[in-house]
Amino acid sequence: MQTQRLDFPGASGQTLAGRLDLPDTPPRAYALFAHCFTCGKDIKAASRIASALAEEGIATLRFDFTGLGGSEGEFGNTGFRSNIEDLTAAAAFMRETGRPVAIAIGHSLGGAAVLAAAGDIPECRAVGTIAAPFDADHVLAHLGEQRAEIEAEGEATVNLGGRAFRIRRAFIEQTSNQDQGARIAHLHRPLLVLHAPLDRTVDIDNARRIFETAKHPKSFVSLDSADHLLSDPADARYAATVIAAWAARYLPEPAGEDAASQGTEPGTVRVTETGTGRFQQRVEAGPHRLLADEPVANGGDDSGPDPYGYLLAGLGACTSMTIRMYARHKGIDLRSVQVTLRHEKIHAEDCEHCETREGRIDRITRTIRLDGELTDAERARLLAIADRCPVHRTLHSEVDVQTTESDHSSA
Repeated sequence: MQTQRLDFPGASGQTLAGRLDLPDTPPRAYALFAHCFTCGKDIKAASRIASALAEEGIATLRFDFTGLGGSEGEFGNTGFRSNIEDLTAAAAFMRETGRPVAIAIGHSLGGAAVLAAAGDIPECRAVGTIAAPFDADHVLAHLGEQRAEIEAEGEATVNLGGRAFRIRRAFIEQTSNQDQGARIAHLHRPLLVLHAPLDRTVDIDNARRIFETAKHPKSFVSLDSADHLLSDPADARYAATVIAAWAARYLPEPAGEDAASQGTEPGTVRVTETGTGRFQQRVEAGPHRLLADEPVANGGDDSGPDPYGYLLAGLGACTSMTIRMYARHKGIDLRSVQVTLRHEKIHAEDCEHCETREGRIDRITRTIRLDGELTDAERARLLAIADRCPVHRTLHSEVDVQTTESDHSSA
């Protein structure tokens, strides 16, 4: 197993500190781990679970919530809502870097947070909770008598887990009155609830309420004599092994050993059904692994862009790269490029310059934003260069698509 340090922007702009624990072979899937209240990514339970998941072929991102551990920000200004936002920011970072989160796992209050955040992580395939409270309000009991002082004075110092934290009124406002019941009932993802019957910090009744509120598919596994923090390494390993085995049925089938280690040849893309959902596809382009799917409205799970989304992405990326190359070559002060594209079907008669006059045609609308100290002439030239992007030219030229069937023995 290897561990990489990853820093990424949180929802409010602060830098969040994370670690990505990777298996020794190409990951079968990526997981996101949310730690317990006032804990951090390096708590033993988090590191042991991430390590055990890596042994099962699942890479895991664990990170410090805003204001904790190595992450920037003020803990006293955070709360349950900001935890949710940090999780969705972490998932967005993983998605944008080609590592979509398939499993969301949370310990204690982190478990409540992943239940709330999963709905905003479309690629998330399964959710697991460990010793999670049903309500986020559960954590407010740890404020003790200082809660009244915080609500009256606006802030107070509270001893939490042997450490002093300055807690402000915003923390209470963000954490109280969260409709967790509705979130759990509408999770729309397989759920695994792990809890120890003798947990003295979050009693077992919380697990019962989560399980009874959730819709199928759902599973419950007892952690027997484990304590709340899974202090015994064997308990952490057991939890991780159960999570990995349970989640396996909801993950894409692993690629063959050769494909996983070598990817595809340059210029070749391989698309394979994953067996998950009605339409989900695994896309392999060189060493890169992506998912394609259809929106929920079309019967898919929305776990990745649809085929036209990839088409637009190819055109948009090519457009931006071509403009950047030209600007660099000509010494134009172009600070940034943004390309926004939209695909639609229109009636041919609505297109004045199109040769086709009957039926429906495809229209791609491309909007380019150019930032920098540019003259009008430079802007006009950069916009004209967009049409010289190779993908743009391919779309406007004759394309010969040849289809053959591969040899069954080599498939």
